[in-house]
Amino acid sequence: MHEPLLQEPARLGRRPLYSMLAQFPAVLFTGALATDLAYWKTAEFMWETFSVWLLAAGCLLAVPAGLVGLGYFVGQRRLRAGALAWIHAAASLAAVALSVANAFVHSRDGYTAVVPDGLTLSAAAVLSMAVAAWAGWTRPLAAARSGAAA
Repeated sequence: MHEPLLQEPARLGRRPLYSMLAQFPAVLFTGALATDLAYWKTAEFMWETFSVWLLAAGCLLAVPAGLVGLGYFVGQRRLRAGALAWIHAAASLAAVALSVANAFVHSRDGYTAVVPDGLTLSAAAVLSMAVAAWAGWTRPLAAARSGAAA
């Protein structure tokens, strides 16, 4: 019997913990982009406030996701051997770093807190998360199709 290509080291019930935790910052950072776009179009201060809260929550929830992901990355030599794992890790770190910087940009007052810097950082963070998601899913899906993963 073959060992699965990738094994989740931490689970909550039958669900992989990293896969569950990584969704929260992704959704919150995407929400920040949506509220930045709404602020850009309407100039309603409420949208900028929503962005600040979404960024703060996303940055805070990225910590446990990052720690579990780091444990997964460090604990599996076969995973680290693949280039996609490094791309996933780098893109994930970039998304969080961009979002932390964006939270500081959003702490400024006025329209310039969002347009153009905050909006640009939000879009870059979402793009980086898309790359991370692609890199994170490409290898497991390919392994599942070939029958190598359980």
